Amino acid sequence: MATHPSAIIEPGAKIDPDATVGPFCTVGADVQLAKGVELKSHVVVTGKTTIGEDTIVFPFATIGEIPQDLKFSGEETRLEIGARNRIREGVTMNTGTEGGGGLTKVGNDCLFMTGAHVGHDVIVGDHVIMANQAALAGHCVVEDRVIIGGLAGIHQFVRLGRGAIIGAVTMVTNDVIPYGLVQAPRGELDGLNYVGLKRAGVAREDITALRAAYQMLRQGDGAFQERARRLRDESDSEYVHEVVDFILGASDRSFLTPR
Repeated sequence: MATHPSAIIEPGAKIDPDATVGPFCTVGADVQLAKGVELKSHVVVTGKTTIGEDTIVFPFATIGEIPQDLKFSGEETRLEIGARNRIREGVTMNTGTEGGGGLTKVGNDCLFMTGAHVGHDVIVGDHVIMANQAALAGHCVVEDRVIIGGLAGIHQFVRLGRGAIIGAVTMVTNDVIPYGLVQAPRGELDGLNYVGLKRAGVAREDITALRAAYQMLRQGDGAFQERARRLRDESDSEYVHEVVDFILGASDRSFLTPR
């Protein structure tokens, strides 16, 4: 373990011998740092927090502090961060709350750019990108390969489906379907993330099926959920079925619907 002499490591912290703790970092008693973790400098990691292998945390990030929730009364909750994440300068990530399940969880291979915020009880998947100053309020669910633009704000309890992309300076107050493209100051569902689909190697026939499904969701008869149920019977694409299952799943919010 390479620990700078100016770092403060509280008794009880579990730090792998191959982890690095840089100058002026603070590591709390209930923190676990896995193999290859690097805290650059001036990083605070506190609370009941685990950080997975080869994750790098840049200066002035604050990881594992208590939730920004007035209902929080000191109960023991957790923050779990996966492997190979890049957590840039000034990022904040909070532990969970008892009422929200007690866990904030971040997956693997994510990038959190300068000043991004992950609120309490948030669940973040793998390969997620949050650009500068983007913020996730409490209880959000962010599925794999979502991209959130700079200065975007995601309302509490919102779900962002796999592969969705949120434009910069956008406020998102309702769930976003998988592969959705959201933009405008008051977030509007404005199509599908075709660039992301192509980069992910999705077959042309599946992209065509998703395009047709989006048009049906936008212009079909009946309520939004009714259109989704019809799609399940009319399409053989697993990507379309993923969108349908997301729409028909449990949610505390309504949906951004195609404009």
